Amino acid sequence: MGSVNEFLAPWIGLLFLFFPLLASFREPSVAGIPAPPGAEPYPQALRRRLEKRLAALGPDYQPRTHHLQSDGSPAFTNRLLLEPSPYLLQHAHNPVNWFPWGDEAFTTAAAQGKPVLLSIGYSTCHWCHVMEEESFEDLEIARYMNENYVAIKVDREVRPDLDGIYMASVQALTGRGGWPMTVWLTPERQPFFGGTYFPARDGDRGAAKGFLTLLKDLKGYYDANPGKISELTEHLTGAVRKNLQAEEKGNLPEIQVLDRAVDLYLQLHDGVNGGLQGAPKFPSSLPIGLLLRNHRRTGNPESIRAAELTLEKMAGGGMYDQVGGGFHRYSTDSRWLVPHFEKMLYDNALLVPLYLEGFQLPGRPDFARVAGEILDYVLREMTSPEGAFYSATDAD
Repeated sequence: MGSVNEFLAPWIGLLFLFFPLLASFREPSVAGIPAPPGAEPYPQALRRRLEKRLAALGPDYQPRTHHLQSDGSPAFTNRLLLEPSPYLLQHAHNPVNWFPWGDEAFTTAAAQGKPVLLSIGYSTCHWCHVMEEESFEDLEIARYMNENYVAIKVDREVRPDLDGIYMASVQALTGRGGWPMTVWLTPERQPFFGGTYFPARDGDRGAAKGFLTLLKDLKGYYDANPGKISELTEHLTGAVRKNLQAEEKGNLPEIQVLDRAVDLYLQLHDGVNGGLQGAPKFPSSLPIGLLLRNHRRTGNPESIRAAELTLEKMAGGGMYDQVGGGFHRYSTDSRWLVPHFEKMLYDNALLVPLYLEGFQLPGRPDFARVAGEILDYVLREMTSPEGAFYSATDAD
């Protein structure tokens, strides 16, 4: 009979042969999460963090993406999976190689000589969802972004400071703003172009140039004209700085400023439907407050008529939730009839005291009912179990 060592030797050899396989069952594989298309491979440490986070979400986790493996797991995962923001988590499985705002993104952009594509939105924003569906879930667009840009996502409800700065730059460029906000930056964080929602391709929704064409054109211009880009960023940064700078203290505005504001509003007032003429129509909380106080100060009958008509028409249309209470974000038509279904906490908070002031008008107890229904809605659907308020409900 051979020795014990001779007997165990083959089994010990097999154990060493299969040891790496056994180890793989103990530790998650870092090869399980590839980088999005067109992006450089993830560092091993990042891949491990992403895989650990994905495993912690459990078997019931439903990725918010169209790109799924046969077993239902996400085909793509990016750095946003590690963030706490609900909005950023909505984009964690886009094929875009998203970064959160931070030094890593801008250091990467500088090292690779790429411009930055900054996208700012929030979790209940309808057109943010539309742009995600059309562009950020599109493999061709995502690949081009990953190969030519460093892409950053920001939640405006988490970083209102960044939103305010870059919204000022978009308004300086275009004269208007909104969300999703899309801004092209240098690695030094300076904007050189921007806008809001862009359809994906030329001709979509009537756009002469779609998002993909803009990405290509602006990348080409950025590479070919570094001097012009510097001029643009200097000019735009100066305009933003001036816009955000507090005015020097001086005399308080005279009462005539308020009178001129009332006169202008009354010229633009929709005498049939209330609010401002045209469409879309947004809740007229600040103008109504101005009109009510103007009437209280001056007795101007036109002010009270315009305020009362607007409160009445808003509450009687589809922009007001006749079943659940609360006002939607805006009306897509001129009659307050067809709502954009998102509801904002701040809209409803501003409208409650105005309807209570309207209730003080003779013969308008219906305005008190509206104020009560708004408050009931907020307590029922916009208040968390811990007592905090939710900022919005999703239009979709």
